Amino acid sequence: MASSLTSKSLLGSTKPGSSSLSPELRRLSSPAVQISIRTQTKKKLQIQATGSSYGTHFRVSTFGESHGGGVGCIIDGCPPRIPLSESDLQFDLDRRRPGQSRITTPRKETDTCRISSGVSEGMTTGTPIHVFVPNTDQRGLDYSEMSVAYRPSHADATYDMKYGVRSVQGGGRSSARETIGRVAPGALAKKILKQFAGTEILAYVSQVHQVVLPEDLVDHENLTLEQIENNIVRCPNPEYAEKMIAAIDAVRTKGNSVGGVVTCIVRNAPRGLGTPVFDKLEAELAKACMSLPATKGFEFGSGFSGTFLTGLEHNDEFYTDENGRIRTKTNRSGGIQGGISNGEIINMRVAFKPTSTIGRKQNTVTRDKKETEMIARGRHDPCVVPRAVPMVEAMVALVLVDQLMGQYAQCHLFPINPELQEPLRTASPVGLEQPQNAAAL
Repeated sequence: MASSLTSKSLLGSTKPGSSSLSPELRRLSSPAVQISIRTQTKKKLQIQATGSSYGTHFRVSTFGESHGGGVGCIIDGCPPRIPLSESDLQFDLDRRRPGQSRITTPRKETDTCRISSGVSEGMTTGTPIHVFVPNTDQRGLDYSEMSVAYRPSHADATYDMKYGVRSVQGGGRSSARETIGRVAPGALAKKILKQFAGTEILAYVSQVHQVVLPEDLVDHENLTLEQIENNIVRCPNPEYAEKMIAAIDAVRTKGNSVGGVVTCIVRNAPRGLGTPVFDKLEAELAKACMSLPATKGFEFGSGFSGTFLTGLEHNDEFYTDENGRIRTKTNRSGGIQGGISNGEIINMRVAFKPTSTIGRKQNTVTRDKKETEMIARGRHDPCVVPRAVPMVEAMVALVLVDQLMGQYAQCHLFPINPELQEPLRTASPVGLEQPQNAAAL
């Protein structure tokens, strides 16, 4: 709190120049025996946490609404001299955009992004990067019923409960369209991680409704983006992909929806990312992934299935590989131990609920608390997980690049202990301009 120091005499008036004291008391109240006391001034109320920003060193703030003028983000803290253009971001935005197949929402948006600051002559400048994507296919009239009645399991009611007002068209900030402001900076974060440390982040659909892809059918060591993007549901196994597409089609034609699971892996993550106690790496990943719309669960490593094992069965035993690196024989820890990455593949699974806006009659209440029935209109995904794949990748990338920059600042600013630590940069930088005498990081 703001404060000021005032001097009060030991006895008598606090007014300067007061002559009501006797000479003896006046002598006692001389500066040599004055007592300084602290008086407090009223502190103004300040709101600092608004919920639209993530990151400490690489900080992203998203803005915009589903049926407003557009959506986007501001990226603050990006290192300078990174080659960057709209096309670097557009690939993942195209993977996220609506209308890309029959099993996604039919809303037609190109989601073409524009960078308007923070980049000069194709290179990042180290200043805030502004990315904007206009909305071009809004249909606000589709949401006339939602202005009166609440969609079951949607954010309509809770936004009213919190703010006392809300953006009716498209769900406003609760719409998945907000995630454009995550996928764009996530693409940049993936580029930095790949160029600096050879880190790869890949997500894929591992479950749709009751169709579950067995874990042993996916080789995480050799999984490729091409395998994932080979079909519209983004499942790397063609046989199970067809089953998942059929499951979505079955509910789509009936105006219903289903949920699913997105699995994400991280290869070549630098060791040492994550900070005890409250900022453990898995805790940051969980927070980031669970901030995505429609998420209902998160697990990493052995997850809940690990509770069925004993300690002897669950522990990942250490060994030294042919290069003299400490490794683990198994990876039930999911690449994270004690909240810190250990260099093994990080793996996690994110559960998404069925889309809440469906074209079936449901019971609900109006804003004036009257019971009614409604059939939601509008254009919505019958299953969100195919489009959620680049969203999960983006959030994981934002966590890792933020942790990478924090780890370098704290633990690699001075020479490392080579007997126990590894350099963060484990790959030759690609496309990064370096001074000729630049020391190895």
